[in-house]
Amino acid sequence: MAQSKTSISKIAVWILLGLLFVGLSLGFGLDGLGGTIRTVGKVGDKHIDVQTYANTLQREMQAVGQQTGTPLTFARAQAIGLDRAVLAQLVRARALDHEAGEMGLSVGDETIRDEILNIPAFRGLDGAFDREAYSFALNNQGTSEAEFETTLREEVSRSILQGAIVSGISMPDTYARTLVSFLGETRDFTWVRLGQADLETDLPDPSDEVLRAYYDENIQDYQLPETKRITYAVLLPEMILDSMELDEAMLRAEYDARADQFNRPERRLVERLVYLDNDAAERAAAQLDVNGTTFEALVTERGLELGDVDMGDVTRLELDAAGEAVFNAEVGDVVGPLPSTLGPALFRVNGVLPAQTTSFEAAEPLLRQELAMDAARRQVAVLAEEFDNLLAGGATLEELDAETDMQLDVIDWFPVLGDGIAAYDGFRDAALELTQDDFPEIVQLEDGGIVALRMDDLLPPRPAPFDEAKLNVQGNWEAEQTEARLMEKAEALLPALQEGQSFASQALDSIVETDLDRSAFVQGTPPEFMTTVFEMQPGDVNVIPGYGAVLVVRLDAINPIEDSPEVQAETEALSAEMGQIVAGEIFNIFGEDVVLRAGSQINQQALDAVHVNFP
Repeated sequence: MAQSKTSISKIAVWILLGLLFVGLSLGFGLDGLGGTIRTVGKVGDKHIDVQTYANTLQREMQAVGQQTGTPLTFARAQAIGLDRAVLAQLVRARALDHEAGEMGLSVGDETIRDEILNIPAFRGLDGAFDREAYSFALNNQGTSEAEFETTLREEVSRSILQGAIVSGISMPDTYARTLVSFLGETRDFTWVRLGQADLETDLPDPSDEVLRAYYDENIQDYQLPETKRITYAVLLPEMILDSMELDEAMLRAEYDARADQFNRPERRLVERLVYLDNDAAERAAAQLDVNGTTFEALVTERGLELGDVDMGDVTRLELDAAGEAVFNAEVGDVVGPLPSTLGPALFRVNGVLPAQTTSFEAAEPLLRQELAMDAARRQVAVLAEEFDNLLAGGATLEELDAETDMQLDVIDWFPVLGDGIAAYDGFRDAALELTQDDFPEIVQLEDGGIVALRMDDLLPPRPAPFDEAKLNVQGNWEAEQTEARLMEKAEALLPALQEGQSFASQALDSIVETDLDRSAFVQGTPPEFMTTVFEMQPGDVNVIPGYGAVLVVRLDAINPIEDSPEVQAETEALSAEMGQIVAGEIFNIFGEDVVLRAGSQINQQALDAVHVNFP
């Protein structure tokens, strides 16, 4: 059995890279492994070299570290089973080497020689094979020529064995065609959604007794998750807003600094079409006056869109020399050519925005609110350190509530809560990590507020009290009652629809869908809707329950996938992909069998000796 030169060359290069890695790992501190321990195990008649195991394990740890962005410690590697995975990988590789030897698979010396000659690392300055460079590279890595050539020969033999197992394995075309047809089929159907508005009479108002009975029957639907009972003290900027003192001078200074916001000059909504020179601009203006063309046509003629020439709202001063003419024009007028910073241009006026003047008296409430809020945030930031020191000194949350502006409250918290204090990311993150052993400390909130938390109790999963769940109970009861009545109405419609009568003949405002595939989502339908549709045959009519609603659907047609070059390409690609998957699984099974037949012996003492050298 032959092996391509390209494949063998790749194998040789990877072996050389592995040897280089051995050299690097020697500097890492694995050089002490040489001692009296040479192998970590044996599979059949093939040994697993101790340095090869250490080498491979370190390489895999570095790969994981690069993926996660954090160096992987050996303790963590053991926790995720990386050391066992590396050992299993080497055991199978050596088992395959043993099997290849038992089968007599190998490559000749000439093939190994040719590949060694082609490895760039072993060439001299003249590009030819350098015997001294070859020996020096291997000796520098602590590997003899015989060991390197043996490793290369085993790698090639193993590759030949793998190729013999997986080559020629493919899935039948029928499988791929069936799968593509299954996924590519579409359906045409007609459907209608019946809701509460379609009931003949309104539902009665349920009594508390009815709702409590429903609650008891469906108690599993009203379970609360594990909950942390948390006492917290909070101080938000708005809680001390009224105590912030602001004098009129500060407010007027802020008003003057934001004059452009409170006193805006008259503006125009303008579009500007720029030309290279005045002659071109004059010709364009003449087309507007004489030929009756439009501004839009001139824009299109330049290869532009209206969005490209839109200036938005501009002041007279922003238009420089063109300002006077543009501001004297009426809405819809095109004026110019006029000078602009980009060259002569035509300007179209699209709207007038009158001047806006906001007096200090009118702006004062807004300014006071904003400045007071800024001052309150600064005050809270100052107090945060003081309160944190009090907590570190043994003060309780109750004492902070009594002696400071912080306010005490209690919340039964679990992760999906998102109202009130639980809406803050800072609170949520702190509550998630909080335990009963933690002491309260100040936590910053997004809006400048602060909070300190104490976990008082951990409540196990339990039913929500009826009073708390009552609104949900009533909603679910009404949905169930509505659905039951609508089911009766829908079932009464089935005979006529099954006979082929139209939905309209039954006073149903139906919707017709065409060419929808299995992945389609139809608004207003439950998740299993399309699955049910694809299980139907043409002419079938089904009633599908929904939450507080009922859907009536009739399948009109099954549309098989049309044969096309795209479908054929997809089928071929799927067949090839599935063939690769099957080939991989078959080789895995073969590998496991080879390991069992070869038998493996692992030296735990040697493994431990390797492991202690990792950080």
